[in-house]
Amino acid sequence: MRLVFAGTPEAALAPLEALLASRHEVVAVVTRPDAPTGRGRRLVASPVAERAAEAGIEVLKPAKAKDPDFLDRLREIAPDCCPVVAYGALLPRAALDIPVHGWVNLHFSLLPAWRGAAPVQHALLHGDDITGAATFQIEEGLDTGPVFGVLTEPIRSDDTSGDLLHRLSIAGARLLADTMDGIEAGVLEARPQPDEGVSYAGKLSVDDARVDWTAPAARIDRQIRACTPAPGAWTTFRGDDRLKLGPVQLANGADPLAPGELRVSKREVLVGTGTHPVALGTVQPPGKRPMPALDWARGIRPTGEDRLT
Repeated sequence: MRLVFAGTPEAALAPLEALLASRHEVVAVVTRPDAPTGRGRRLVASPVAERAAEAGIEVLKPAKAKDPDFLDRLREIAPDCCPVVAYGALLPRAALDIPVHGWVNLHFSLLPAWRGAAPVQHALLHGDDITGAATFQIEEGLDTGPVFGVLTEPIRSDDTSGDLLHRLSIAGARLLADTMDGIEAGVLEARPQPDEGVSYAGKLSVDDARVDWTAPAARIDRQIRACTPAPGAWTTFRGDDRLKLGPVQLANGADPLAPGELRVSKREVLVGTGTHPVALGTVQPPGKRPMPALDWARGIRPTGEDRLT
């Protein structure tokens, strides 16, 4: 089949590679416009745009998928199907109707669980044991279309959202390629999602990533892992200075500490929570690189009055 692939971030690269290596022809990619990044706010192309350029594939970067010029070009290309992985924008009916076999999304959850922008983060945040990926036919509702195929993936106790998304991207790449094969052969039937078990995964904001030390330790552990690497968990120390936090370790047998209270030993830096303490892993003070929590504590020498807030 002639494919136009839609995707933007690094998580879309493995699926794109799988399609490039398949018997199908990827004739173009659709991705988000170049975005400003870094201190200089220099415009940078998305990972998908860069890979497509390397492969000599046409790159389309519409500001909105309803732009007439974009829709006209898509009609000229006349794709048989448009596979999608984390494209990052809504697709209007005018775009959905162009490919013969529609747009097929690889979504990183077991639908209908965690429809929306951040399924991996919410699976971790809410303590799910199992997640997965699904390919489904895109319709105008939010991730509501009928499902072609699924795969499951256990969630490990130390998974960050970055770890889990990487595994799902690689496993999902094969699922997406197999889905394209099944659609082309006419042997794959999309089945409606069940009405039960629907949940939503909105994008996590910077405010969502602030740690509340009065919460239970298990909740804080999940929150930090869900927010790693983005948007990045944080707290404050000695005023309004933000201290970025990497994943922590549960310290179930440690003596109690008040929420946010610090205890520094030769081996670890403990912080009190609403239940038992946690041991800090890496931290990043303002303007500095990430460092082990013990190195940070030796530098700032916390007193008995200091708290993470």
